[in-house]
Amino acid sequence: MVKEKTQKAKKEKAQRPKYNMAQNSWFMIKLAWTSGEKKVIVLSLLSALLAVALNLINLYVSPTILSVVERKASVTELIVTIVVFVAALMLVSAASSYVNTNTLYGRISTRCEIIAQLQRKAATTSYPNLFDDKFKKLKMKAQEAIGSNSAATEAIWTTLTELTTNLLGFVFYVILMSSVQPLLLIVILATTVISYLVGNYVNEWGYRHREEEAEMANQIYYIDRRVSDFSAAKDIRIFGLRPWLNEVYNKVVATYTAFHQKAQGVYIWARIVDLVLTFLRNAIAYAYLIGLVIGNGISVSDFLLFFSAVGGFTAWVTGILGGFNTLHKQSLDISTVRECLEYPEPFKFEDGEPIEAEADRLYEIRLENVSYRYPGADKDTLTNINLTLHPGEKLAVVGLNGAGKTTLIKLICGFLDPTEGRVLLDGKDIRDYNRRDYYKMFSAVFQTFSLLAGTIATNVAQDCEGIDMDRVKECVEKAGLRKKVESLKDGYETYLNREVFEEAILLSGGETQRLMLARALYKNAPFIVLDEPTAALDPIAESEMYQKYNEMTSGKSSIYISHRLASTRFCDRIIMIADGGIGEEGTHEELLKAGGKYAELFEVQSKYYKEGEVENEEN
Repeated sequence: MVKEKTQKAKKEKAQRPKYNMAQNSWFMIKLAWTSGEKKVIVLSLLSALLAVALNLINLYVSPTILSVVERKASVTELIVTIVVFVAALMLVSAASSYVNTNTLYGRISTRCEIIAQLQRKAATTSYPNLFDDKFKKLKMKAQEAIGSNSAATEAIWTTLTELTTNLLGFVFYVILMSSVQPLLLIVILATTVISYLVGNYVNEWGYRHREEEAEMANQIYYIDRRVSDFSAAKDIRIFGLRPWLNEVYNKVVATYTAFHQKAQGVYIWARIVDLVLTFLRNAIAYAYLIGLVIGNGISVSDFLLFFSAVGGFTAWVTGILGGFNTLHKQSLDISTVRECLEYPEPFKFEDGEPIEAEADRLYEIRLENVSYRYPGADKDTLTNINLTLHPGEKLAVVGLNGAGKTTLIKLICGFLDPTEGRVLLDGKDIRDYNRRDYYKMFSAVFQTFSLLAGTIATNVAQDCEGIDMDRVKECVEKAGLRKKVESLKDGYETYLNREVFEEAILLSGGETQRLMLARALYKNAPFIVLDEPTAALDPIAESEMYQKYNEMTSGKSSIYISHRLASTRFCDRIIMIADGGIGEEGTHEELLKAGGKYAELFEVQSKYYKEGEVENEEN
């Protein structure tokens, strides 16, 4: 029992937000100040002052006019009093509307600054963080906190403004009400707080049962999505699934409806409690103030003033309690954003040793006793790897799917750090370097790659400004894509990616491969890495593509990965990854002569290709 309580306490402690309401409020204020949106702070405060001023004017307008009538003042004084209050209401209302409208732009800009920071974090964070479940969940929740005008990172300004308004109004009304009877003030305060707390607890019933509701909502959404999915249309008709889907859907909807009916039954008690306490509060206030009027303790105009103040005071107290409750919820979201922005980086960046990639220099990369195990895995993917990529060498890495070829490349490129051992660049551990500088050492084409929403030129240069067009054309020429590009209407300014540009073109698989080669050539880094980028091509097209890579990367250190062994026979050395280590090593001819797993796999692939060629000839 004690152990369970200890574990529960530790779990609750781990789930607590890192920052509290005050810290997150100060974070937003400081962010507005440093991002050049100081006016947000000033206008929010001014908005609160104008809101209180408008409330006080409305509070005093009727009692003051009634007081003038009670004193049987002149018509002129009555008209002047009315005009003064009307002018004050118009002036303050106009100022308040102007301030509230102009505050919006600064609030959006401040939220956009947080969006930019989160995007920068996601784009530059250490590679292992991208697969860290905790970081992914934080990033997803942080996105919700910045996704709209009603999201916490913008809505908090409204909450802070309203909270400031309520606190200022509370102070003014306390001063006003305490001049009548402090006991009345205590009664009003007590009934208001009790009403709020009871109502808040009952109203949070839905929050406490949110997972139950979410599960039912997800079921409804899933069924709705599946029945409207065209890919499932044939199965629904062939197997006669419509009646069954209707039955399941109706049961889930009925359960969901029953849940909300139960929720409404709970919520009504909050309304009943609020009604009883409101009646009690107003009855006491009425009785006490009427007694003062009868006893000539106050005038009728003062009665109107104080009774209006009773309702206003209640509103201020409720507003303060509700404001802090809203601020707490928003603070949780902002704390998530901050935790995401401050998520630990396992790699060194600015605090690492700088290194400059020299395109014409030959470097050596050495792996010493390197092992790597993915988080949560039962065993190492790679174990005790010792490998040297000699200056100017062309190295091929082959092996069956899942052998660890891509993991090896990620270790060499610095995307992952070994769980054991070291990766050395010219004898120095790469963990000591600024990792971003180290990435500049590599031009790489991976299995999956992205086309930027931009022109062909920007996709080759990986930049939007300062593009060397002569170099772009040279790289496109070397990659064998010049004829295609120059046949297009807009040439190198032709847009790619139809998700953004309607006029964008679609390149074929082979053309996209050549574009990726042009991109790698443009970067002109000391190392070239190709991680099965031609997996979707047929064997002949792949072989031709690798020969093109070989010609274009002459004189540079290169690493090639291919699941087709014949494609990499031009390499200086081939290593075969098997059972988490380097199973075989040598040239293509040496490995065939050895008669090991490489030779066996090559024979199987060769036989498959020959059978395919025969079938094609027969067809």
